[in-house]
Amino acid sequence: MGCFLTPDELSKTTRASRLRNGSPIPTHAVTNGEFTPPPRSELQRRFEGRLRQLAEPLARKQGMARRKFLKTAAGMATAFVAMNEVFGPHFVVESAEAADPERAAARARRLAKQFVFDEQLHFIRDYNRDARFKRFLGFRTYTSRFLDPKLGEATSNELLKFPNFVKEVFLDSDTKVGMLTGSPNDDIQDWHLNNDEIVAACKTVNKEAGSTRMLGHAIMAPNQPGWMEEIDRVHKLHKPAAWKGYTMGDPSGPSNYMWRLDDEKLMYPAYERMVKAGVRIVCVHKGLLPDNAEEVMPGATAHSDVSDLGKAAKDWPQISWVVYHSGFRPAPRPSAAYEKMFEESGRIDWVSDLAKIPDTFGVKNVYGEIGSSFAFTCVTNPRLCAGMLGTLIKGLGADHVLWGTDSIWYGSPQWQIEALRRMEIPIDLQKKFGFAPLGDADGEVKRAILGRNAARLHGVRTARVDGAPSYEGDRFAMLKEEYERLGPDRSNIAYGYIARES
Repeated sequence: MGCFLTPDELSKTTRASRLRNGSPIPTHAVTNGEFTPPPRSELQRRFEGRLRQLAEPLARKQGMARRKFLKTAAGMATAFVAMNEVFGPHFVVESAEAADPERAAARARRLAKQFVFDEQLHFIRDYNRDARFKRFLGFRTYTSRFLDPKLGEATSNELLKFPNFVKEVFLDSDTKVGMLTGSPNDDIQDWHLNNDEIVAACKTVNKEAGSTRMLGHAIMAPNQPGWMEEIDRVHKLHKPAAWKGYTMGDPSGPSNYMWRLDDEKLMYPAYERMVKAGVRIVCVHKGLLPDNAEEVMPGATAHSDVSDLGKAAKDWPQISWVVYHSGFRPAPRPSAAYEKMFEESGRIDWVSDLAKIPDTFGVKNVYGEIGSSFAFTCVTNPRLCAGMLGTLIKGLGADHVLWGTDSIWYGSPQWQIEALRRMEIPIDLQKKFGFAPLGDADGEVKRAILGRNAARLHGVRTARVDGAPSYEGDRFAMLKEEYERLGPDRSNIAYGYIARES
């Protein structure tokens, strides 16, 4: 991922990985580098303090240190109890679950079998090209943890690389399948993963797992020299799961290569080649701009909304269009006006525009992916988060909302998975804006969002003929069983950026 923040803005942040308070849910707003992290709110401070108050006696009762307790299912439940006390009751959790480790563990074991397909995963490459994936191949020598023993003291960049990525996603969460993605830059040398590296990583994971655990995007960079030739080359050598692009060009900005989805002269010939090659999914980054976007890259705002999607989707019904982050546009600080707008009208900038496209253009081929937008709103304003989900489901349909976490930036995806499983839209929002309830953790809506929608879109089988989970017997499943038997060790660390505190 490129970082869209200027050096001045970066100087006002710090790495989230330096926080070691043990909370399984981030106590600050974490950014992946594409938007400005707001300062920690008073509610977030209260949440951290209340979690500590709740967790310490519960940990002592179990004979554990607080941080170790917070790595357990009961510790995760405790965090959601604290979230409800501070932010209001948005999550389905009982205090008894936090106080009863076996009860919490039983729930976790039951839901662990749920099919989870993460539509948005990232890691950064090893710039020593010969060492990119070598460490992964020796993971069995370290008690199946996928970590070099020295990684505990590694730099933040080391923790963003392949070995820790595999541990955080496939061992420390219930994720079964993931989509590895990346982003372009104006200088191809600055791509964190190029198209061949994405393919190589997926092949490595799938070979070691003995099943298809990871799919990969091919990244397109319209207007850049040789970009159409790269499309042809990728189609000839690989068959990517989808193409992905950034209409603002280079997310680290400024970019010389902005473009629009509905540019008939530039983009339609590319879509024709994709369709002919049988790759009929186009993903596009929308939303997630920093406060100073126009200063860094004039025109970025106009190229980051969804105004170019409706026509393209109507003109190309044979293509499925996936909008990453669902177009969510974080509010410039202060955000009170943004939240007031939602409470009064139900509008969420660009998310609402995306949700209207099927009705406005008469199309059924538009999907909303919620990576980063879910994580950000969940820890800053769960009510807004619930409203965002309600808006997308109402407009796109529950079968067109895709789960994504933008991990590894937010650490293990497990806290986000748990947040969706437990979240419910407040009754007053349901009545006011006509939102449908999200339902049970393993109900139809959440099962669809967490995995079934993406599986259907990408043609991934989620079960064998006998109905058993298709990933239950592969090598990753067996390694995870061993890992949990030895004592799982989720770090509860996020790896993006947070606002520096004075």
